[in-house]
Parts: sequence; C-alpha cells; structure tokens
Amino acid sequence: MSHQKRFSNSKIILLSIFIFLFGVTIGLSQSNKVPALSSSVYDELKVFADVLSHLQKDYVEETKSKDLIYGAIKGMLETLDPHSGFMPPETFKEMQAETKGRFEGLGIEITMKDGILTVVAPIEDTPAFRAGILAGDQIIKIDGELTKNLTLMDSVKKMRGPKGSQVTITIMREGLAKPRDFALTRDVIPVRSVRHELLEKQYGYIRISQFQEKTDSEFEKAVKALEEESKGGLKGLILDLRNNPGGLLDQAVKVSDRFIDSGIIVSIEGRKEELKQKFQAHAQGTLPRYPLIVLVSGGSASGSEIVAGAIQDHHRGIILGTQTFGKGSVQTIFPLKDGAGLRLTTARYYTPSGRSIQAKGIVPDIIVKLSKPEEEKETTPPKMPTEKDLERHLDTQKVVPKEKVRKEEGKEKEKKPADNQMERALELLKSWDVFKSVAQGK
Repeated sequence: MSHQKRFSNSKIILLSIFIFLFGVTIGLSQSNKVPALSSSVYDELKVFADVLSHLQKDYVEETKSKDLIYGAIKGMLETLDPHSGFMPPETFKEMQAETKGRFEGLGIEITMKDGILTVVAPIEDTPAFRAGILAGDQIIKIDGELTKNLTLMDSVKKMRGPKGSQVTITIMREGLAKPRDFALTRDVIPVRSVRHELLEKQYGYIRISQFQEKTDSEFEKAVKALEEESKGGLKGLILDLRNNPGGLLDQAVKVSDRFIDSGIIVSIEGRKEELKQKFQAHAQGTLPRYPLIVLVSGGSASGSEIVAGAIQDHHRGIILGTQTFGKGSVQTIFPLKDGAGLRLTTARYYTPSGRSIQAKGIVPDIIVKLSKPEEEKETTPPKMPTEKDLERHLDTQKVVPKEKVRKEEGKEKEKKPADNQMERALELLKSWDVFKSVAQGK
C-alpha cells in the first residue's frame, strides 16, 4: 500500500537548527530584495557610521571593519528573542549541511537559559550521549574558557571540530557538589532520524529523533517494514518523539499527515500576509486507524510539538510522557551576500484547534515521568529548560485554553522497567486491543 502524501510548499521551513542550536525556522528565503528603510532609520545609521569611523581612526589598536560590523549585527539580534541570530559564513554553511543529516561534533542541542549555556537534549548515539550528558546540564566551560563570556554562536563554534579532535566541556548539574569535566572526542554525527522495531506480537515502535530532508520517506519505509514483519498487520503503534528538537517543517507536516485524513495540521501566522499559511491533511496515503500512542518529553520541541499537537487536537492518538518544551515560534533563514546567514523569528504557529504552545508546551493526555535506573539516582536530575525559561522569549499572543489531563497517571509498578514510559504505552496498546475484543464479543 502506498503511503505517499501530497505537500506543496516553495520554501524550506526549519523548526530547529542542528548546529547544536535550538530554535524554529521558516526556511531558506529565496528573496534577495532589501526592504526600503525610512528616513529616520537612515538618520540613525549616520550615528552608526560615525561610531564606525571613530573606531577605525581613533581606537588604540587597529581594527578590522568586518569584525566590527559582524559584532554590531550580533548586538542588534541579541536585543530580539533568543531564536534570532546571525550566522557567519562558516556557521551558515555548517547549518545547511546539518539539515541533510550529517555533521561533525559532539551531538547536543544547546540554548541559553538565564544567560547560561544549557543542554536541551543530547542526540542519540553521539559522543555527548555516550558520555552521559543530560538534558538540563549547564555547560560552564569549553576547553577551560568560561561560557558566560561567549555568545551562543561562539559556543557552537568552539564545540564544533573535525572527527577525532578533542574538547573538554565542564558541566554543572543539579545535585553535583562541584562541576564535572567531560573530555569528549568529536565524531561524525550521522543523525539517523528514523528507526523502528517490532515489539511484542503486532505492536510497532517508530522513533523520530529529528525532522530532516528524508524523514518522511524513512518513516514510510519503517511503517512498511513493520507491517511486513507483523504479518497479520499492526495492532498498534508507538511514535517516540522524546527529545526531538524539531527540524524541517514540511517533514513534520508530512508525518502528521500520515495519521490525519482531513482538516488543519498546523497554522502559521506572521506580521506579513505571505507568512500566513494553513497546512491541510489529505485522505490519500493516510495510515490505517490503528491505536496510536505518542511519547513526548521536555526535550520535544517545535516540529515534534506540531505532530503531537495535531494528533492530540484531532483525537487520533494518546499523548504520553511529560510536558513538552513549548517552542511555538518560527524563524526564516535569509542568505546574505557574503555567504553569511540571518535567522530571524518571523511567525508563530498554532495547533489545529488554534492553540499556541509558545512558552506553554503540549500537556500529555497521560503524564508519566521517566524513571531512572537505581545507579543513576545518586544525583538529582537537572530541571529541563523550557521556552519560558529563555531570556526575551516571545509571549503567547492568543488566549490558550486551559488544557486538562484527560487520563490519570498510570500507577507505578513496584519495580519499574528501564523505560517505564514505553512500557506504559505498550500496556495501553494491549488494553486497547482487549477492550476492542470485548466490545465485539470475542
């Protein structure tokens, strides 16, 4: 059966930047037009030109005009929300490569929380993940240099590097008496965005770590593989979006479209009329309506929140886990003439029911906190940063209806499994099957 879905959009829309930055983005803008400036702005630019002139002529040491201008641009953007930023040519080039699913580094998404460099989530099977870096960890030093003196982009640049090179990051974690050093060896990060597994009998599991260029096609292959392995057909599916920071919007929409046959998937609204879009679901290619449970966490953001929000609003499945990050804004990537890039917040997005999850997140239908193995309980787990923790975060514009948890949290077993959230999801799928059989008198 073909699961091919239709999707037309001339822009590439990013919902997270995999340079280890955390953010939402509306794509590579193809426009090279520079908007006209008002006369008052030109007057203010004269002041800038005067300052630049004095720096070049009168500063105690010789200065480079490009460094000064880049610094001024960074300063302008730092007055905006935390997801807008300037990317020098090298960084912009790396960002473009990363959306294709391959880059070199440590494998973590980072953000600034209260002025402190903070881990949003480690990427699976990467140097950072294997070393035990956790969501919520504060990176206070990189190779001995205090990060409080670095911008987010500068921190990214210092952690990047060729495969085999080393970097030491100093972590402060809630519960630790003192900072801890992690010596990490950089590696190729071949981010495999989709993996699957057939669980007991006919229950499928699909994990999406990020939304990249080929995520939807990989997802389609995963579903087909599970259907073939299950022989009698799937009785239920677990979609794991935990610690998924987002990615390409069109891929998040396409994956959502697999489960929803009609109606709105997500709406985008910006100041400019051209940024107002509604992405619709289509009947063609919709998967069979078997029971669906979506796993989310505090590290699930933007693209993964779009998928979870669409499934929740359309009552297509149950959302299980903990409250998501709350990344409800969208950024546009503007290529600049010298090879640099501008990442600018240009819109907000809304779930099918009109909810803005900006700084709020998606509240699961069933709240189940992830249990820790006994050997990991020596320290208190760090508090996950959320969108509302970020300096200068955008406020929610629309009134957000108060969400209610529609299910009670599952009772904890005397001995919790290694992944109690997954175990709980599988139990629910089995119960679903039992109730269906009873209802049919089998």
